[in-house]
Amino acid sequence: MAEECLIFITSCAAGDAGAITACRLNTGTGALQSLQEYTDIENPFFLALSPDRKTLYSTYVPGDFESDPGYVAAFEIVGDSGEIKKRNEQLANGTTTCYVGVDSSGQAAVVANYTSGSVGSYPLQADGALGKMASFVQHEGASMVDPNRQQAAHAHCAVISPSGKSMYACDLGMDQVVGYGLDAGSATLTPLAQPYVRTIGGGGPRHFTYHPQGGYVYANNELANSVNVYRHDEGAGVLIELQVISTLPDDFCDTSYTADIKITPDGRFLYCSNRLHDSIAVYAIGGDGCLTLVEIAPSLGNFAQNIAITADGGLLLCANMGSDGKGENVVVFRIDAASGKLSAVGEPVEIVKPSCIMIV
Repeated sequence: MAEECLIFITSCAAGDAGAITACRLNTGTGALQSLQEYTDIENPFFLALSPDRKTLYSTYVPGDFESDPGYVAAFEIVGDSGEIKKRNEQLANGTTTCYVGVDSSGQAAVVANYTSGSVGSYPLQADGALGKMASFVQHEGASMVDPNRQQAAHAHCAVISPSGKSMYACDLGMDQVVGYGLDAGSATLTPLAQPYVRTIGGGGPRHFTYHPQGGYVYANNELANSVNVYRHDEGAGVLIELQVISTLPDDFCDTSYTADIKITPDGRFLYCSNRLHDSIAVYAIGGDGCLTLVEIAPSLGNFAQNIAITADGGLLLCANMGSDGKGENVVVFRIDAASGKLSAVGEPVEIVKPSCIMIV
């Protein structure tokens, strides 16, 4: 029986073009219907959802996305109409605020600032509102393997573990995955026993995800177009590298950058988006956590950015941010349950510079 779910999509644009669009997704047909837009926001980039699904969190930057101060805002989700109402906001204490996450207990939120290279954490109130920042960590250092992109620390994500006891931040500028312990009750961060793990030189780690059955974690390298596989011992706070695998065809020699990485709820398949190559790399996950390439599927738009997978594992949505105003859309794909391969369903929905998709 087909079901419907609510989707929120950010448009990372300045001025009146910035928006959070609410859509309805029919999981049977893959049809995506726009409902309404929240437009009192500039450069919204990344979204998170409270565990009770009543509060939506968004990063945003009024003015210049790369140089002006960033914020995190909390929004009440009003019923199932797609309406949202701002509860409050807090400064992110950095620039190019690019990631927000919420722990599984709904007590703490975390944020990453790309250009200024920092992470922070906030306590959450009972109604989902953001308290004042409780922890702030400025990353220091730079790998300089790529002098254009790695001249300073650039924190690109802050991903809380399913248990809520730890958090990993990929720092593109330092070529490091930085580990923190998280006390959700006080919303404070402390370094793990293994404070960081290095990625390949010049790799530029960007996003990070946990295997749903535990034991393994994955980080994609934006600059090197690859995925790192790690064995994860959360109790010891340790990552051990197992594999690095390419996201691009062997014969592709042009410029491309990975963006997002997601795993199906059953833990069988992993997906990584490629910007400029405009594709999604599909992998089967083995019993040892390692990856085997299944296919590299066209994203059916330009600059494949964020991806999201429905709770039943049946559909994958890809936000193509576009290039020079072309190819800006959200595409729905059916996931083949046996192989993990992707096939487009429904019609792409044109949205201005879609940067993040949140399925409620």
